[in-house]
Amino acid sequence: MHDYDLVVVGSANADLVIGVERRPAAGETVLGSDLAVHPGGKGANQAVAAARLGARTALVARVGDDPHGRLLLESLSGAGVDTSAVAAGGAPTGVALITVDPSGDNSIVVSPGANWRLTPEDARAAAERVLRSAPVVSAQLETPLETVTEVVRLLAPGTRFVLNPSPPRELPAGLLAACDPLIVNEHEARVIAGASALGDTPEEWAAALLALGPRSVVITLGAEGAVTAEAGAEPVRVPSVRVDAVDTTGAGDAFTAALAWRLGLGEPLPAAAGYAARVGAAAVTKEGAQASYPTAEEVAAL
Repeated sequence: MHDYDLVVVGSANADLVIGVERRPAAGETVLGSDLAVHPGGKGANQAVAAARLGARTALVARVGDDPHGRLLLESLSGAGVDTSAVAAGGAPTGVALITVDPSGDNSIVVSPGANWRLTPEDARAAAERVLRSAPVVSAQLETPLETVTEVVRLLAPGTRFVLNPSPPRELPAGLLAACDPLIVNEHEARVIAGASALGDTPEEWAAALLALGPRSVVITLGAEGAVTAEAGAEPVRVPSVRVDAVDTTGAGDAFTAALAWRLGLGEPLPAAAGYAARVGAAAVTKEGAQASYPTAEEVAAL
C-alpha cells in the first residue's frame, strides 16, 4: 500500500494574469484588465489538480519565504496536497506573467526564482519519505534538468515516471527512456525530436517520438483531444469534450495530473488519456489555473 497516489516534482509560481484584447506586437503597448494574482506553476498546478480529483498527492518543490510563497502553500494545503517536501527560502517565489486574449488563449513568461534552486539534494532529501511512496511520479522542466534526472535515479523499482517537458528542450537518452508516458503538444514534440522528422499527423509525431526511446507517448491536441502511442500497438486517437473555453491557462497541467493519477490506478493509457481530456476540458471553462480545476463529480457531469 502506497502512502500517496501521485507525487509531483516541479515548479510553484505566482501567476500574474492580465486580460488583453490582443497580445502586443514587438515594441507595442496594449492596455489590459486589472491584475489578478493566482497560485500556479506547472508542479503546483498538477498537484492541486490531482488532489481535487481525489488523489492522495504530495509535491516536491521550492518557494520563496515571501507573500507569494505563502499564497502557494495555502492553496496547496487547502486542496489537500501534502507540502512537507516543499522547501522555502533561498530566492523569491517564481512568477509567471500571463496575458489572456478573448478566445482564452494565453502567452506566458516565467521568472523561475526559487524553482531554479530545487536541487538534486532536495530530491534526495525527499526520496524515502515521498518519492518512493507512490506508484507514479510526475515532473516537468520548470526546475533544473539535473534535478529531474536525479528524481528518475531515485525512484523505487516499478514506479511509473510521467514527464511533460515544458518548457521543452532536447532530453538525454536516459531520461527519455524512463518516460511512461512522455506528454507533449506539437511545439514540445518538435523541440524534443530535434533534427528528427516528425511527419504530418499527430500519429506520426507519436511514432517518431517513440523511436527516440520513451516507453509511451501522449500528444495533446487541445480541443481535439489527444493521441496515445505505445510500443507494439497502433496509436489511439482520444476525443475531448466540446466546451466554451474561457481561459486555457493550466489546462495542460490538469490533463497531465489526471492522466498520471489514472495510470496509478491501473487504467490503460488510452482510457487514462480519455479521462484526462475531460478534466482538461472542464478546466478551460473557468478563469485561472488552480481555481479552475474540477472535482471528480464535476468531471463525471461534463
